Amino acid sequence: MESSSSSTVTQREQLMVEQRVFQIYRLLAEMPRSSQSFMLEVQRDSHIEYLTNGLRGLSPSFCVLDANRPWLCYWILHSLALLEGSIDDELENNAIDFLCRCQDPSGGYAGGPGQMPHLATTYAAVNSLISLGGHRALSSIHRDSIYAFLRQMKQPNGGFRMHDGGEVDVRACYTAISVASILNILDDRLVEYVGDYILSCQTHEGGIAGEPGSEAHGGYTYCGFATMILINEVDCLNVAALMDWVVFRQGVECGFQGRINKLVDGCYSFWQGGVCALLQRSYPIINGLDSSESEEDSDAGSLSSATSDVCEGEHAVEGTLPQADAETCQHTWEGFVNTLAPVNLNDIGDKFLERNAKMGPPFNSVALQQYILLCSQLQEGGFRDKPGKARDFYHTCYCLSGLSACQYSWSEDLDFPPAPQAVLGPYSNLLEPIHPLYNVVLRRYHEAREFFASA
Repeated sequence: MESSSSSTVTQREQLMVEQRVFQIYRLLAEMPRSSQSFMLEVQRDSHIEYLTNGLRGLSPSFCVLDANRPWLCYWILHSLALLEGSIDDELENNAIDFLCRCQDPSGGYAGGPGQMPHLATTYAAVNSLISLGGHRALSSIHRDSIYAFLRQMKQPNGGFRMHDGGEVDVRACYTAISVASILNILDDRLVEYVGDYILSCQTHEGGIAGEPGSEAHGGYTYCGFATMILINEVDCLNVAALMDWVVFRQGVECGFQGRINKLVDGCYSFWQGGVCALLQRSYPIINGLDSSESEEDSDAGSLSSATSDVCEGEHAVEGTLPQADAETCQHTWEGFVNTLAPVNLNDIGDKFLERNAKMGPPFNSVALQQYILLCSQLQEGGFRDKPGKARDFYHTCYCLSGLSACQYSWSEDLDFPPAPQAVLGPYSNLLEPIHPLYNVVLRRYHEAREFFASA
């Protein structure tokens, strides 16, 4: 039996991850500037090749994901859209034809042809087709039957079931509401009591759990918070506590963990970083914006300081990350609530973009870029969870999504490119901006919005 002074398995694993990460950061700090630039470069061509090859065909080992095939499409197609990568007409048509075969006649998309329709794969399929864009892809989505499927999954307590007889959780709420919102079919019947269900999942920690009584989790926090914005009920949450929980999930490695006392993971660059992006446009009265110092001076100084610390390679090894002050999170919510006057539910995605960010990111966005580029990126293409892990399409998708959110985190308006100092590494690293409520690239969102508004 181990003595009480012995370290736990969790502590030993945490120490091992820190050692691997800090070794990479020290290597960067000891390199000449020219070599640092290469290490911090997004290997765009390698990523595009890795992703395109995956779209053409997968090895037999992927058979375990047979019920997740629309997800593979989404992870790959969204990543390519972020990288501004293109695919040939044959691949595009094959992807559309495959997703059409996954569309159930009674509504929703299944994990594969002939399988049961499922809310998660419906979200993945719809976002895949929006990521492709164009009339053929968008017109292949049967909105009426999808609406019928969403109504079938709706539960009396306000939640949604993932599939017929399946689990009810916050992920189901988000995938249902996100799909309905982006397809312009969201109405009061779908929204009824959803806010009450999600509110019951916010924990004492501040984050949001998958279901009532469970532990707060980064993925569910994103799903719950985004849903509450989309249904115009975000003011019901304890947003101050939520932000406090999220920002303290960024650890000494500079990446995010998904839960308290868990290891850092590259995918939470989006699940937690995306929450921060939502907070910036949802919580304007925070972090001293009422101080005598002008917003421009404050933001510019903070950005310059953060960039300098990280690029010197010192911040990640010895420094501590700046965190949001819990007291400043207690400012009145009234200023934001007043901006959410009654609107058409299907207009909230647009209204959200119109609300320019009036505060800097509540996390160290440059440090997170450092973790993504140095610890998650592989030079031969693809991204991974952390050093020592293998690359995969899931982590590639969410590391790139998180990287995009970081790069635009200092931009008031997502339609305009960020300042060079907001982008770690060469400015050619700049990715396409995403709509943070749906995680599709912004130009594809606008195209879909226009298409479905007139359909």
